[in-house]
Amino acid sequence: MARPAPSPLLLLVVLAGALAGGGEAALLKAHFYRPSCPAAEAVVRDIVVARVAADPAALPARLLRLFFHDCFVRGCDASVLVDSMAGNTAEKDAGPNGSLGGLDVIDTAKAVLEAVCPGVVSCADIVALAARDAISFQFGRDLWDVQLGRRDGVVSSASEALSNIPSPSDNFTTLEAKFASKGLDVKDLVILSGAHTIGVGHCNLFGSRLFSSTTTGVAPATDPTLNAAYATQLRAACGSPSNNVTAVPMDPGSPARFDSHYYVNLKLGRGLFRSDAALLADSRAAGMIHALTKEGYFLQEFKNAVRKMGRVGVLTGGQGEIRRNCRAVNS
Repeated sequence: MARPAPSPLLLLVVLAGALAGGGEAALLKAHFYRPSCPAAEAVVRDIVVARVAADPAALPARLLRLFFHDCFVRGCDASVLVDSMAGNTAEKDAGPNGSLGGLDVIDTAKAVLEAVCPGVVSCADIVALAARDAISFQFGRDLWDVQLGRRDGVVSSASEALSNIPSPSDNFTTLEAKFASKGLDVKDLVILSGAHTIGVGHCNLFGSRLFSSTTTGVAPATDPTLNAAYATQLRAACGSPSNNVTAVPMDPGSPARFDSHYYVNLKLGRGLFRSDAALLADSRAAGMIHALTKEGYFLQEFKNAVRKMGRVGVLTGGQGEIRRNCRAVNS
C-alpha cells in the first residue's frame, strides 16, 4: 500500500529547517582556532577527559544531552547556558532543561580559555567539543570530528525551549515535525535517539506508561507497547507515576557504554519513553532499527547525524558574539 503524501504543513516545516542556517553552517571548518588559539581543542579535551574519568557513568550522557538541547533551540549557539535574569526566564530554567548537567565543565573550560585566549573561543564551540570528547572517552579516540567557528547567541527564552525540545512523551508525528524544523530527517531522528544508550530517565517522565489513573486497588494499566516484565521492574523501582527523584537507566543491560544496545532493547519492547517506543510506530523508522543493532554501523551513522545536528542554526562570522562568561550575554 502506498504511503499517503506528506501534509503541506510538514513540507513547510521541512523546507524551513533545510533553509535555516544553511549558509552559516558552510562557514564552519576543522581546526578553526589554529591561528587564533592553537591550544583551544586540547584545553577542552584535557578538562573533559579528566572530569569524565572521575564520573564515566553519568557525565558523558549529560554533556551530550546539553549539546542536543542547545542545538534544538535557536540552533547550536550556547543559548542553553545563559542564566535567567529579571524580566527574562532563560532556556535552562524551562522544564525540559531542569535536569541538565555538565554546565560546570563548560564553565571551567571557558575560564581557562579566557585566560589563554581572551574573547576568542565561543561557548557554543566548547559545548560541541565537550560532547564529542565525553562520548569519545571510552573509545580512546575521537568518535567524530567537530567543525568549529560557531558564535554565541544573545537570546535565551524558556518558552522557546518548551516548544522546540522533543519530549519523552511525544508521538512519532510530533517528533518528526520537531526534527524536520531543524533540517533533520527521519533517519537522523532514529539515529540521534540512540543517544539514549547512556544516561538515566526519571520516573515521572515515563510513569504514565506504568500506572493506571484509576482508584487504588485496580491493577496498574501498562502501556501495551512496553515489555510486561520490564514494566514490572520499572513499577517496583518507581512506586508511583509522579516520582521525580528515582531515575533508572535508559538502556538496561548496557547503561554506561555508548553502543547499539538501545536498539536491541527497542526490538524487545524495552524502550523507556513513549518517544522511544514511537520509533516502532512508523514503518520507515522501524525499518532502520535492525541494522542499527550492529555497533559498527550505529557508530558510523551516529557520527554523521551528530555532525549534521551540530550545524543546525549556527551563528558565524559577524553574527552573535563571543561571550566572556558562558552564563551571561556580554553587556
